[in-house]
Amino acid sequence: MKSYNIRNYVIYKNQVQELIWALPKFKEYKELTRDQLIVNFLPLSENIARKFSTSQQASGVMTIMDLIQEGNAGLTKAVDRIDWELFDKSEDKEKTIKSFLSKRIRGAIRRAIDINRGDMRIPEHKLNEIRKNFGKDKKMVAMFFNSIFLSIDEKPKNNQEEDMVMQIPDKSEPYNMHLLNAYLDSLLKKNLNEKEYNVLVMSYGLNCDKHSAKEIAAKLGIEGSSAYVRVSQLKKQAVEKLIENDDHSQVLDYL
Repeated sequence: MKSYNIRNYVIYKNQVQELIWALPKFKEYKELTRDQLIVNFLPLSENIARKFSTSQQASGVMTIMDLIQEGNAGLTKAVDRIDWELFDKSEDKEKTIKSFLSKRIRGAIRRAIDINRGDMRIPEHKLNEIRKNFGKDKKMVAMFFNSIFLSIDEKPKNNQEEDMVMQIPDKSEPYNMHLLNAYLDSLLKKNLNEKEYNVLVMSYGLNCDKHSAKEIAAKLGIEGSSAYVRVSQLKKQAVEKLIENDDHSQVLDYL
């Protein structure tokens, strides 16, 4: 992991502890102000960040203070999304709110690690669905490849995944990007022609820097005003081949 100034970390922990001590005692969560609620769960964010700091994911990528900062950003956004009406219906309020906040803190940290490492990541709401249904439904195969190559940044619809009532503790482990990339590379070489392979490799940033459609067109000698369109067509064509022409039983080994 990147080296960091341990003195800064100690100072941060002491400052958080002082803020915790200053919180009003014996109040329900919903009685706290927004800032007080965030302060109350800063230790949760730090704990999650520390676990990531010792993982292979974050090694050489982000310091513990970087991870805490990203976790706290995720915590702040999550606090603003709490549905108190649904929260009040929960039988175990402590578990419910910690599960809700933890999931968003982990998600924020994972995204930051992937961005800093240069990896692309399947959105978590899609990944969980793929893990659950892959092999049972061909739509999951399509979702897997479309998520990676065509719509990596697509957002959940109708904020359904944000509803407190839908929250389930996130017990999934981060998938191994290095193994997944190796698997994808072998899959692309097996099923695609040279041009299709190059389009997906450069679009995805597989073993190279990610390229824009304009850069891909230039490198592959695709000319004309419709060059971007042609690159998009090749990308879609290649993904359709991957969906149709291979045994995808190995995918779950890497997720």
